[in-house]
Amino acid sequence: MIRRWLLQFCLVLLFSSEISCLDCNRIYVLQTRMNSDSLEHLDKMGGNFPFQCLNERIAFKPRNILKIPLSQQENAKVTIQQILQELFHIFNNNLTQAAWNWTSIKEFQNGLHQQIEKLETCLSAEMEKEVTYPGNENLLLSSLKLKRYFQTIDNFLKEKQYSWCAWEIIRVEISRCFIILNILTKRLENEAHDALSNDVMKTAE
Repeated sequence: MIRRWLLQFCLVLLFSSEISCLDCNRIYVLQTRMNSDSLEHLDKMGGNFPFQCLNERIAFKPRNILKIPLSQQENAKVTIQQILQELFHIFNNNLTQAAWNWTSIKEFQNGLHQQIEKLETCLSAEMEKEVTYPGNENLLLSSLKLKRYFQTIDNFLKEKQYSWCAWEIIRVEISRCFIILNILTKRLENEAHDALSNDVMKTAE
């Protein structure tokens, strides 16, 4: 009886592991949907950019996130996770003056949090399998530049005391982050398709 129970337990663990692996191989599907949903929530939060904030927006000149180099050798999941964590941190601080739609804010926060957790699960699984990626120096360089970029946003909000206009300016700026996320997500999709093709070729042999 105990032996049968142990066998069933082991089968459940194996099945769960296989499902997790499949989910991680197709995480680009979830990320693509999250990118689209998040942009929609950003738009619904406050609507059109307020004209009275235009002068402050012109004065805000952060580093162009689209010019941060992303090595083709990086683990895209790591970079996506960092960006999502930075966004989650920003949108969980002093939002009282933002005057936004709170339902959209919550949905935006929840979407970020869920995807961060999924990425953490996949990255942990890769570490257990001892999956390694070349280009660690490039990954570190990109990570530092992303930190500086988001620190500029954090400093701007603090300097403006989290005013309504400051949040509206950041809302516009953050939408650009999803261009980077879409690029990285496409890389995940290409990697998944390449891995599938290699598996098919090995099976054919």
